[in-house]
Amino acid sequence: MINLVTSETTVSLPRGRVPAQTHKSGVSLTTGGCKTSACEFRQRSDRKYRESIKRLGLIESVYIQERNTTRSVAMFWTFVILSAVFTGGRTSPSVSPSAPTTSSIAEETCRIFDSGRSADCLGRQLESVPWRQFPSTLEKIDLSYNKLQAIRSDDLHRLPRLRVLLLGYNNISHIDSDAFRNNSLLEHLNIFNNSLQVIPAAVLTSLLNLKYLSMSNNLYKRATLAEGFSRLVKLQVLSMGGPLVEGLKREDFQPLKNIKLQSFAIKCSSNLSYYQPGSLRIIQTSHIGFDMAIDQRPGALLHMLHDLANKTFNAIQFRNLFEFMYYMGDEDIFQGLKDIRAYQIIFHRGKFNENLLRMALINLETAPIKRVRLQYIDFARSPTFFDSGAESRITDLKLDQLDLWYISNPDILRFDWRFTWFNKIKQLSIQYVYFNSVPCDAWVEMAGVQVLDVSNNRLLDEYIFNQRCSYRGAMPNLHTFNLSTNELTNLKELSLLTRHFQNLQVLDVSNNKLGSAERSRDCVWQQNITRIIAHHNQFTTEALSCLPTTVHFLDLSSCNLDQLDVAYFEKATNLKVLLLSDNKIKFIPSKWESSSLRSLALDGNSFGLISKESFQLMPGLVHLKAGNNPYHCTCELHAFIEETKDKDQFNLTDWPWNYRCYHPEQFLNTVISRYFPSQVACDVRLVIIISVATTAAVILILMLICYFFDLPWYTKATYQIIKAKYRAHKERAAGEPGHFTYHAFISYSHCDAEWVREQLLPCLENNRNPYRLCIHERDFMPGRWIIDNIIENIENSYKVIFVLSRHFVNSEWCNYELYFAQQRAMGKTFSDVILVVKEPIDPGSLPSKYCKLKKMLSTKTYLEWPQEATQQAFFWAQLRSVLGKPTPSRQKSSTGGRSPAPGARRPSPIGAAENMNDDVPAVNRHLVLRLVERRSKMSGQLEKAMESLIAVFHSYSSKEGDKYKLSKGELKTLLRHELTDFLAGRNDAAAIDKIMADLDENGDCQLDFHEFVVLVAALTVACNDFFVGSCKKNCSSKGDHTREKFLFRFPNTLCRPRVGTSQRVSK
Repeated sequence: MINLVTSETTVSLPRGRVPAQTHKSGVSLTTGGCKTSACEFRQRSDRKYRESIKRLGLIESVYIQERNTTRSVAMFWTFVILSAVFTGGRTSPSVSPSAPTTSSIAEETCRIFDSGRSADCLGRQLESVPWRQFPSTLEKIDLSYNKLQAIRSDDLHRLPRLRVLLLGYNNISHIDSDAFRNNSLLEHLNIFNNSLQVIPAAVLTSLLNLKYLSMSNNLYKRATLAEGFSRLVKLQVLSMGGPLVEGLKREDFQPLKNIKLQSFAIKCSSNLSYYQPGSLRIIQTSHIGFDMAIDQRPGALLHMLHDLANKTFNAIQFRNLFEFMYYMGDEDIFQGLKDIRAYQIIFHRGKFNENLLRMALINLETAPIKRVRLQYIDFARSPTFFDSGAESRITDLKLDQLDLWYISNPDILRFDWRFTWFNKIKQLSIQYVYFNSVPCDAWVEMAGVQVLDVSNNRLLDEYIFNQRCSYRGAMPNLHTFNLSTNELTNLKELSLLTRHFQNLQVLDVSNNKLGSAERSRDCVWQQNITRIIAHHNQFTTEALSCLPTTVHFLDLSSCNLDQLDVAYFEKATNLKVLLLSDNKIKFIPSKWESSSLRSLALDGNSFGLISKESFQLMPGLVHLKAGNNPYHCTCELHAFIEETKDKDQFNLTDWPWNYRCYHPEQFLNTVISRYFPSQVACDVRLVIIISVATTAAVILILMLICYFFDLPWYTKATYQIIKAKYRAHKERAAGEPGHFTYHAFISYSHCDAEWVREQLLPCLENNRNPYRLCIHERDFMPGRWIIDNIIENIENSYKVIFVLSRHFVNSEWCNYELYFAQQRAMGKTFSDVILVVKEPIDPGSLPSKYCKLKKMLSTKTYLEWPQEATQQAFFWAQLRSVLGKPTPSRQKSSTGGRSPAPGARRPSPIGAAENMNDDVPAVNRHLVLRLVERRSKMSGQLEKAMESLIAVFHSYSSKEGDKYKLSKGELKTLLRHELTDFLAGRNDAAAIDKIMADLDENGDCQLDFHEFVVLVAALTVACNDFFVGSCKKNCSSKGDHTREKFLFRFPNTLCRPRVGTSQRVSK
């Protein structure tokens, strides 16, 4: 931290290490502090104030707006202070450019860091830029606080990546016009506090990427910007001016008329000579600051405010408005404030008398400004003011916040000899004013104050509490009362003062002298108080009983406590957060009860023993901070730590580095987390913990291996193969019939079924020498396991045809079929596997479990289905040649064997199972499955036909309405699926209506099983009559006419004999 000390002020600059030196302007630079005791006191006070504000924890309070506003304004005012725009006068030595010289101290070299991107040359006593030491990769150079006199054209030409250049606090009087010719990326340039006699426009206007420019406190006499500055469209922050600038002209800032700045600061001489109206009118910025004394020309303020009217600002700061004399005129120079739209206005330094302050406040009453700050003000009473006894003229000052900091005269509080100007302030902060009394009427007048901060004022008890005053009804809206960093000693009088503040919830009395036993008795507190901040006091154990018991938050850190009053914490039933850090507590009471406590801080005390019994009566404790204590490393302590971590009873927030052993000596300063006593002495569960951890790691590794290599899928498929083969072995042992061999088993996705039925099957089965093909929709045995059907039919097929498509890859059953085919061909050349690519597939997109398929697609020739009809004949010829000539089927077992005719239709178990799972109720599904199971055990064809009839009826009757009857829709579905050609060539709706009307005997628009049997019986009788008649009449003309008439009513597929495989009778 660098402190800039002048005869007027101390400005803290966040810089690096700087050796002590004296600047040419008379500014003394010190490292890490001020030279005056007053400055050090202010720094300490600022620190304490920030700590007290932080401890208030007012996240939910009205401080939120202040914090957000401060954050938004911080960047601008940090810039203003860092550049010391408002620094006092300086000398102006005449230095002519000279040739570069070497450093006067050879060993003072720059430090290169951040991988060659930054160079620290701050305070090295350099007289010229050490450009030979700079790598070309530099992006930031700090050359502040040196003795540079000029910047030459060769100093920076090797640094094309340079973005930040800090040249403040040197003696630069000349910059070559091409000094920055190779630094087009430069964004941040600081040439503050040098000896430039003119603004180097030719150099600066070429930096088109410049965002931050600080060139104030130089020796130029005019603030006129060259037209080239209009090219700096990216400029955001601009600080300019100096002690020799005598005034502002209308044309000075014309190049900025189209540039929107974030902040703008201007400094003029201590004796402003002229100000032309309209000089600031074109400035567009959200933060603006002025350092110009208008002692000789107070009317200039009227023109300045007029130029700022009807613009919106976040903050406006006036510094040293009247630097040498008080304003004694009658003209209202603040009348333009009412037209200013700004959130905050700051008056920093300067002389204010009662008359000037009254002018400002009267205009602020009607201005939209929400926050006002007066800091480092030299206030004086107006010698001509006479108190007539009438009411104050300032009665309607509505502000969100009013700050009165470092005021030289506490009489400012009793402005106009009244306190009425406080009555509509929401947040009032009075710091370092050092008032020594608070009259009774002051408490009454502050009726609208919600947050009152009177910290850092050296207040005594008698200053704020007057027994002759009645505080009943006073401060009705006060929510937060900050009395920190004063000299209060009497806790009882403090309770009497605040007992009538009805809305008081937060009380900060930190950094006082409270806590003595004799002055902490018979306290009566306001019952709404929920937050007490009382750190850095001198509390005794007896004084704890004087604290309010309604608190939710209590901070007693650094209060010199050596033991605790357990009785108080039993009464504080709402206490949730308790801070007892940095005291002298020697032991933790064993019966410390606090049922509502959630967070406890005990770090920095003097106890060495802690156990799980210490917090048994705190069931709600979640956070515990107990580090930095002289712990005795014993088994009891180790057990407490381990149990706390294992059971997650509460969280040790400062674990583990703040927990160290103090005793025994051999473990001194050992981190407790590394203290492991012997297993025999303390821990008998270590073996169990290691075993569990090792097992968990092994399981996790196995799970990861299974996940990456798809082992679950392979395991499941292998299990299904073993299970199916076991069932097949049991069936063969029971003497069940064998199976026929197919020419090919066709594996395809359900989405490709239409292509298989309409293209593949007719071309292979409807020939003079048809192929016997197996497809799951017709050839799987009903009632058997699907896996059994797949394995059995693949093993009983000469070839396996895979119809590959995107749907095939996504089908789980196709995955099984492919895997089973791989297992069957294990050790073979896969010559019995035929790949038919229905649509193009990228082998790289296949899942890892298709490794064999990927290999086959890459190494094995496959058939690809052509989309052009002219090429399809060649495709079928290729497929037949791969299948070979069809041969008669062989029968594995002649006894009881089945020999289905080629092309014969069979029920589809896969589709039936899917339909039952999705549509059939549990009762019907159970019935159908029982019938299928029963049918599989029957040997008589008639019995099987009866069972099939019942199963078909109930599989369709259960989809809607009465599950034991067929609706019209269900009847239509049944006829279409089971009697495929029954309605061919007819009007479906009319046919269904006619059939329903003929069969529905009871007129309920539904068919029960008896009515359904009539339909089946009629169709069966008609078919039988047709076949018998055809045989007798040998297809006479009359018979043909009767046959055609019958076939028109009942489809040919049902009742005609098959002649070959492709014969059909036209309608």
